[in-house]
Amino acid sequence: MQPPQQPVLRDIVLVGGGHTHVGVLKRFAMNPEPGVRLTLICRDTHTPYSGMLPGYIAGHYSYDEVHIDLRRLAEHAGARFFRDEAVGIDHEARRVLCRSRPSVPYDWMSINIGSTPHVEAVSGAGEHAIPVKPIHRFNDRWQSLLHRLEAHPGRTRVAVVGGGAGGVELLLAMQYRLTRELTARGRDPAELSFSLFTRGEKLLATHNPRVRARFQRILARRGVEVHTATEVVDVEAQRLQTADGTWHPADEIVWVTNAGGAPWLRNTRLSLDDAGFIEVGDTLQTPSDPRIFAAGDIAHQLGFPREKAGVFAVRQGRPLADNLRAAVTGRPLTPYRPQAKWLALITTGGPHAVASRGWLCLAGDWVWRWKDWIDRGFMAKFNDLPAMEESSSGASKRRRVVLNEEENTQAASALAMRCGGCGAKVGASVLSRALATLDPVAREEVKVGLHAPDDAAVVRVPPGKDMVHSIDFFRAFIDDPYVFGKIAANHALGDIFAMGAEAQTATAVATVPQGLEAKVEDTVHQMMCGAVEVLDAAGCALVGGHTGEGGELALGFAVNGLIDADPDSDSGPLTKDGLRPGQALILTKPIGTGTLFAAHARLQARGRWIDAALASMCQSSRQAADCLREHGATACTDLTGFGLLGHLVEMTRPAGVDAEIDLAALPLLEGAEETVAAGILSSLQPANVRLRRAIHDPARWHEHPRYPLLFDPQTAGGLLAGVPAERAEDCLAALQALGYAQAALVGRVIAPGEALEPIHLKD
Repeated sequence: MQPPQQPVLRDIVLVGGGHTHVGVLKRFAMNPEPGVRLTLICRDTHTPYSGMLPGYIAGHYSYDEVHIDLRRLAEHAGARFFRDEAVGIDHEARRVLCRSRPSVPYDWMSINIGSTPHVEAVSGAGEHAIPVKPIHRFNDRWQSLLHRLEAHPGRTRVAVVGGGAGGVELLLAMQYRLTRELTARGRDPAELSFSLFTRGEKLLATHNPRVRARFQRILARRGVEVHTATEVVDVEAQRLQTADGTWHPADEIVWVTNAGGAPWLRNTRLSLDDAGFIEVGDTLQTPSDPRIFAAGDIAHQLGFPREKAGVFAVRQGRPLADNLRAAVTGRPLTPYRPQAKWLALITTGGPHAVASRGWLCLAGDWVWRWKDWIDRGFMAKFNDLPAMEESSSGASKRRRVVLNEEENTQAASALAMRCGGCGAKVGASVLSRALATLDPVAREEVKVGLHAPDDAAVVRVPPGKDMVHSIDFFRAFIDDPYVFGKIAANHALGDIFAMGAEAQTATAVATVPQGLEAKVEDTVHQMMCGAVEVLDAAGCALVGGHTGEGGELALGFAVNGLIDADPDSDSGPLTKDGLRPGQALILTKPIGTGTLFAAHARLQARGRWIDAALASMCQSSRQAADCLREHGATACTDLTGFGLLGHLVEMTRPAGVDAEIDLAALPLLEGAEETVAAGILSSLQPANVRLRRAIHDPARWHEHPRYPLLFDPQTAGGLLAGVPAERAEDCLAALQALGYAQAALVGRVIAPGEALEPIHLKD
């Protein structure tokens, strides 16, 4: 018998994916803390390494070379990754308030969200300037500038506001890249002009005179117009005004100054300095709430004022991880003192850099190569993730999470052999608390449901309607219960929508890993919040369910739908046998979820691929079903576990037709072709591949890169429908207008031929 899994006893929530937190994740991956669960809440899946950002702008590195994949790193560390943004803190309830999901409970929390340019301090800057942070928005504007430069010849004037190392380095990187882009197109680099504005008396004020003099010479040699002791007081479209009243023309204005803490921190009770940064003590804890830590640019360590530099955030990774471990296990915390001097390697656009430390100033191409070697080594620690072996009996195995008496009793119960049968149900009080805030949509046909719980729901079938029944259930494949709940509900509703029915009621069946009551309660709450959002949007009333303990999180729904009882009605069922020769085959969503999540489990999928797959799975098929019917669809099915080929065969056989699939036209989720090419396939793929006998001349297509995706099982996949060929283009346009951006015409229905195999492929 397998030993029971370690229940979750304490939650550490990391808010933000900055340099310090990636270090914490890496250290917990190397040495997990039994009973401690990490959750990372971050708006961006890919976080940039600030030390390589100028090199990316200059064109020396690709996007992936300078970004840490937080979703992969969190998976590697055994941490949950919630892609969202913190907007507040409930200190009494110990919960992080999020922008677009239920709040997340914590026992200990750390904040590492970087700084935020306060562009609102200068009139017009928020509307007309490009703040360097958040980086993802700056990158979007940077890419737009590159495209504009290519499409619109003529003079381009770029102004950078901020005379620190960040502003100077960014300006030189932009100038280097844009000059090369113009030269490559046979255009005159003189079309570009750059200016730098700083209210300080000196550029790079925190560096020594030799470093400052070197950069002044570089800027002068490259024709950059430098304005020191010049404060920008107003910004308008294509120009900015300085304190002396002068207006300066600028087509692009980049803002690299006036950074402070995120505005939402002002509404917490955390101690903040004048710039809005979180004040922390020697242990990196906030004096106003010792259960909350802060690190990186967002933190102001009392008694140790330091420049906002990435080196400090990186160095704080180890002490923060150690102190979080100590806090959760009841041991004394260790003070951290940042170094007084640090090495800065500042690039000059091309493969050349300047080293600055104290009074040291070294420069040359060799300094750039040194920096490149350091930076690539740093990134390899977080992006080159080998499979982790089970740790031996290290110190963390012997430490115990500090619990109170009641929690100790619950933990002992969770670790003990658990009962089966009704003894495996989740406690009534836990369920009632978890579901208390849910407000499922009400339907007049529901006579007995969650609003008046009983042994079973009682639902009336309206006159002239037939009932459509379906059920789906599967275990979680992601670590976010809220998103999993949304996907599980969408998946279950897919069968109802594919039939052309209206969803009426749903009954849930869930299993939840055992643990402390508070942890089980929150998991149920998060999961059902996501599910009820989807059910409510579909007008489907949640009327009951069953929740029990299990080894893994799982969720399913028995869904009832309504459809016209008159078989000749235009709103009757869309069955699989309705395909007709000459019809076009339309698929409403891209495929590839099976291979992508198999790759995700092996740390072989990029985080943005998983983001896109989750977004696709969270998209309801309700509007797509209505659109297909409006455009004359006579047959429809939703793509799930059998894959595209399996579900198409289910349609062709009863209809007595053949079908042709255009492999080149298949809409694919980003990354699916790459993971299939790497041989990473879903565990259900081998069973689906047995249906290859339905393909005419399969040997001809076996080596085609998209061939394996015909068998890829889908979760909450799109709808596949037969639509009259003359209405197919209008149908596609309507689907795309509704938000099904990758809806595609993937083939056609043809008359049965002499071959026994009903499926024909083309490219």
